Amino acid sequence: MKNIFIEDREIKAPKLYQALLSFAGLVLVMAVGIIVFEVDPHIPMFIGVIIAAIMAMVLGYKWSQIEKMMVDGISKAMQSILILAIVGMMIGAWLISGTIPTMIYYGLKLLSPKIFLVATVLICSITSLATGTSWGTMGTMGLALIGIGQGLGMPIGPTAGAVLAGAYFGDKLSPLSDTTNLAPAMAGTDVFTHVKYMLKSTLTAYVISLIFFGVYGFIHATSGAVDASQATIIMDGIRNTFHISPLLLLPPVVVILAIALKVPAIPGITLGFLVASIMAPIAQPDLAIFDDSLELLHNGVNLGDLLSVALNGFYCNTEVEAINDLLTTGGLMNMASSILMTIIAMMFGGIMEGSGQLAVIINTISGKIKSDAGMIAATEVTCVLSNTVMPEQYISILVPGRMYAPAYRERGIHPKSLSNALESAGTVTSCLIPWNTCGLFIAKTLGVTAAVYAPWAVFNYTMPVICLIMAFMGITVTKMTPEEQARADAGELV
Repeated sequence: MKNIFIEDREIKAPKLYQALLSFAGLVLVMAVGIIVFEVDPHIPMFIGVIIAAIMAMVLGYKWSQIEKMMVDGISKAMQSILILAIVGMMIGAWLISGTIPTMIYYGLKLLSPKIFLVATVLICSITSLATGTSWGTMGTMGLALIGIGQGLGMPIGPTAGAVLAGAYFGDKLSPLSDTTNLAPAMAGTDVFTHVKYMLKSTLTAYVISLIFFGVYGFIHATSGAVDASQATIIMDGIRNTFHISPLLLLPPVVVILAIALKVPAIPGITLGFLVASIMAPIAQPDLAIFDDSLELLHNGVNLGDLLSVALNGFYCNTEVEAINDLLTTGGLMNMASSILMTIIAMMFGGIMEGSGQLAVIINTISGKIKSDAGMIAATEVTCVLSNTVMPEQYISILVPGRMYAPAYRERGIHPKSLSNALESAGTVTSCLIPWNTCGLFIAKTLGVTAAVYAPWAVFNYTMPVICLIMAFMGITVTKMTPEEQARADAGELV
């Protein structure tokens, strides 16, 4: 160990046990930190970075190379980091402008408890299909529907599960989605072949989710557990605090239209922030503005207030505690914890990939596979593993896709089988990992931790199971024709 900092050592390929030691070290430290001591995952994850870095040094890598691996890992999550930051600012602007309160108010007027969860799935599905972004859907419609659910007396876990079902269903099938384009690109097929092939398994999981939420919502609403008076209290509290107008629905409409017109996600979300910021002083001329100690500063929104909420979030102080809990959120600093966790997690992921430690685990798994359906199973396991140890949704598609594509070609399995497996496990299970960028985003945006919503994320955990069952039935495993095999061997899309 004393020679690990020598710069001219020979680099060795990692052994399986060395890669497993890095992985086991991370899991152990995270488990002890989070479960035993109940601390935030940031420092345990950083200790995991130290373990992976030491192992890379043992393998002969220079510190400068390890540092580059970490930087490369962070760069792969940079789009997610930027979206986290801008969504935080946008939520602050949507709160102070009255946009989110207006969405909650009208939602409480229009939706009944019996149909609420099914309506939530459908609303989020339509939004996500139109925009191609699960994060944008959860940060806009999802946040409003969480508030509506509270007003209708619906437990927050099922509400969050319904939001996730719709958001990830749309994200998975929308041609505008980054992951929907990334998966076929990694596998070697085109996006429309990919989307069409996903329909059977995805719609099956979606129907199961709709039935589940429909039955649960009906039973809950008729069991006497719903307190209709809470909705009235929240509606009155919102109306007494904010000016409510259909015009305040313009910011989410702008975001949906912008991304539907193929404006990239970052400028599209930024437009939503700017429109709400312009409308806020006009729409809320006498809104009470509070600081973080809930001291009244003044009435009416000015430029300084907009800059403040974009940074620190909106502080709501009404006589209704439920409204205060729901609407005191947003701001760049509220996303800082998630951004920092993403950076640290991708440092670990960068080392694991750059030093070949992840590859040796995956190659060991793939070398023991005997059946085509087993390849689907291995792909899904690898996607979940990637979501855990390199906790970023894109990486869970990029790395397994890149590593398994040659094995699929050698077996004559159509690339669309691989792309379907990547999305069925990589895209949808990311939110089930508390320290994944998706799990962190949901916790900060919706105010619900993975421990609360995961049991209700029916679509997300049934999707990989259904894809795997269909693989053993021969539905999600398709062989290439000789012509398709020739094109795949030539590096063309199939």
